[in-house]
Amino acid sequence: VQLVESGGGLVQAGGSLRLSCVAPGRASSFNAMGWYRQAPGKQRAFVASIRRGGSTNYADSVKGRFTVSSDNALKAAYLQMNSLKPEDTAVYYCAAASGAPVLYDYWGQGTPVTVSS
Repeated sequence: VQLVESGGGLVQAGGSLRLSCVAPGRASSFNAMGWYRQAPGKQRAFVASIRRGGSTNYADSVKGRFTVSSDNALKAAYLQMNSLKPEDTAVYYCAAASGAPVLYDYWGQGTPVTVSS
């Protein structure tokens, strides 16, 4: 299964971006989809996730600014990012779990987000 992300780019601090993640050809729903990010020189870190049924989870650093959502079938996920800060600059990766919701077995190629001050 291939996950395809889009929506990254360059934005000024305080601006917004919306990331999308789709799974072309996916026949069945995932059990969970998530977003991670990796800043230069740092390890990949959890950002947000959504499970079948709609429950969401966020990293403390993005609570109140980012919103994760999905389509009804949980085969696509979105990340609305508002009030962006320079420290949000990273490559953002989409992940999907076909089995246990906490075990992501599919990853996208990443989309870069750069927030200028």
